Amino acid sequence: MDAEMPTKTTAKLKSEGWRIVETTGFLSLIGPLWEREVDGRYEFALPTEDKHHNRRGRVQGGVLMTFADRTCGMTARHVSGRQFMATVQLDTHFLEAGNIGEILISRPRVVRATRSLIFMSTEVFVADRCIAMANGVFKFLKGE
Repeated sequence: MDAEMPTKTTAKLKSEGWRIVETTGFLSLIGPLWEREVDGRYEFALPTEDKHHNRRGRVQGGVLMTFADRTCGMTARHVSGRQFMATVQLDTHFLEAGNIGEILISRPRVVRATRSLIFMSTEVFVADRCIAMANGVFKFLKGE
């Protein structure tokens, strides 16, 4: 991959209104993760790098699953105003491979919310190609 790619990608994302999400723990190993709000909806971006590759040199499926899980959870927090929640279930469908160097985009949405659960859905795109779809259920937790 071009050594200047991360700098070019960062400049491109900033120019399009994206900002880096502060992360800790496991997600900091995968990121940086970017977010922006467009027409009242949250969008997330993950520029893929060599660290995201699988044995075939494509984006690892676990990266796609983690990205979908995290972006659905973050959107659920934003929308519900609830600080703490846990993933109860995440169903992921891989439609096409992502290539290293591409930018993954997730646009999560609420499907339904109850007093204790929120149901989320997202599609992960690269440009206009949908490469993965995920549906998740998240449980609201009491403050920890």
